[in-house]
Amino acid sequence: MDKLSIAGLLLGFGGIVAGQLLEGGSIAILFQGAAFLIVFGGTLGAVMLQNPLKVFLTGMQMGRWVFVTPQLSAQKTVSQITAWSGMVRKGGVLVLEPQIAINRDPFLKKGLQLLVDGNSAAKIREVLEVEIQSYEQLRWQSARVWESAAGYSPTIGIIGAVLGLVHVMQSLGEPSKLGEGIAVAFISTIYGVGLANLVFLPVAGKLKVLVARQVMMREMQVDGLTAIAGGENPRFIENKLQGYIPNLS
Repeated sequence: MDKLSIAGLLLGFGGIVAGQLLEGGSIAILFQGAAFLIVFGGTLGAVMLQNPLKVFLTGMQMGRWVFVTPQLSAQKTVSQITAWSGMVRKGGVLVLEPQIAINRDPFLKKGLQLLVDGNSAAKIREVLEVEIQSYEQLRWQSARVWESAAGYSPTIGIIGAVLGLVHVMQSLGEPSKLGEGIAVAFISTIYGVGLANLVFLPVAGKLKVLVARQVMMREMQVDGLTAIAGGENPRFIENKLQGYIPNLS
């Protein structure tokens, strides 16, 4: 669980509520079901229209990464690849064949298979870099789903405010209701701008950082496997891969 994300979200929304109270306003007026429905429903519809189904669904699934960050186990991977290089140095690449079945990482499993099949370091890198590029492109586009939501929600909030003002104009015959009606109308704008800057943009930014870390993890694995294929010394491989650790921990 990412405590920093939870703390940031609570601090952001808590600051708005606290400011409203300090100004002598009511918290109840901030909760308007119709305004939320207009902003959230309109934003969701616009995002669905913009993105292909796979990108949209992947983006929604990635949203939980903000609070439950995927574990990369970088140090464990370095130790594992270093151990494999020692095994290959003593018994050849075929000794790694049993490792293919027990490894749970599909990317690493594919790399091991290429290594066991006797491919050169250049061939292994060529195949795995295509895999990395495909992985990165889908996740990057999926992270931008949240970024696009941040672009639409303020405008949808303005639409909600205008609709509210239209409703107020219909009540001009009752002056006592005008002040409250106008206040409620502008809640849609608050929802639109608030969701964009407190939720959608921060989520998009954090997802991009996490995707970049996952791509770097795969690049580290490629470097390790190609070094094994090139017959590099296990100690050299370990020292090389350790250079990735500060950015992956």
